[in-house]
Amino acid sequence: QVQLVESGGGLVQAGESLRLSCAASGSYFSNDIMGWYRQAPGKQRETVAVIGSGGSINYTPSVKGRFTISRDNVKNTVSLQMNSLKPEDTAVYYCNVFATRTARTYWGQGTQVTVSP
Repeated sequence: QVQLVESGGGLVQAGESLRLSCAASGSYFSNDIMGWYRQAPGKQRETVAVIGSGGSINYTPSVKGRFTISRDNVKNTVSLQMNSLKPEDTAVYYCNVFATRTARTYWGQGTQVTVSP
């Protein structure tokens, strides 16, 4: 059974940093797309950053230059380094894996990130 477990959320002040981590178990995702999404209150879930198996990366424009996504295929993890956080980054952040072979999508339980002004 595939399980994604996020960690690293919390409450910080604007301008500070947080690092989110997601550990996958139950399968290996070295050939799959991993990413981070977020959902703020009253808003739809949106893509934050995704990283392909070959290391190709895409960021939503609002986080470019501030966030960095990375993956470790040996440890089966994906991380999101978030710098210069802004109050508008406040949301529940979800880890995501899209398994290209099976076309299945997996989600973590989410971790809250709150940025105070």
